[in-house]
Parts: sequence; structure tokens; C-alpha cells
Amino acid sequence: MIFCHSFFLFSTMRLFTGIVFCSLVMGVSSEGWYSFFKEAVQGAGDLCRAYWNLMTSDYQNSGRYFYARGNYDAAQRGPGGVWASKVISRCRDYLQRFVNYYLSGNSSSVLEDLTSNQKAEEWGRSGKDPNRFRTDGLPKKY
Repeated sequence: MIFCHSFFLFSTMRLFTGIVFCSLVMGVSSEGWYSFFKEAVQGAGDLCRAYWNLMTSDYQNSGRYFYARGNYDAAQRGPGGVWASKVISRCRDYLQRFVNYYLSGNSSSVLEDLTSNQKAEEWGRSGKDPNRFRTDGLPKKY
């Protein structure tokens, strides 16, 4: 049983590493490696800042705005920022789905919330105005 579990975990890690590497190679089309990595790190920083703002704002129903804002800011960095926002958003989504499955039994309301968060992330990543998801009364500093 332990061997089977560790084999599955190892196979999954290899698959995940392969997907990340391939998406990285595909994302570096004509740009240089240095600028791509720089944009990716800055884009990851934008997503972290948006998440931090979400946590510190403590404002009801503002999650979609902050997800859209973080992806928008990361996408403005260039191809590296777009790549970072896609990878981080997918990892966050998979983790939330995993936790949802084991904690709440795959609740449909949680799945609807995840789907609306994905739409907000894609909206921001495409370069559209994230203020579409801004909730009324959210302080101007955000």
C-alpha cells in the first residue's frame, strides 16, 4: 500500500514538473529568458500583493475583485507575468478543490464560487478592467 501511494505521488510530481517545464518553454517564445523570469517573479509578487490586500481588507465579497486585480497587474508585466498568474491561479484552484472535496464533500456552492473566481482571474489576465468586480464600499486604497 505504501509503495503504491509513493509511486502515485512520484508519478504525479513528475507529471506536474513536466507540465510546468513545458508551459515555461512555450511561454518564452521570442522573449529572452532573463526578462521572462523577471516578469514571472514580478507577476508572482503582484499576485501575492493582491492576496495580502484581500486578507487585510477583510471586506465581504471582495475576493473576485482582488483575484482580477492581481491577475491584471501580473499580465501587465508581460508574458512571464501571464505565465506566473496562470500557474499560481491553477495551483490555488486545484488546492481549493482538493480541500473542498475532503472538508465539505464537494459542495455545489463552493464550486460555484470557484468558478466565479476563475472567471474573474481570466477577466483580469486578459487585460480588462478589474474594477468590474469591485464591491461597493471597498476603500479607495485598494
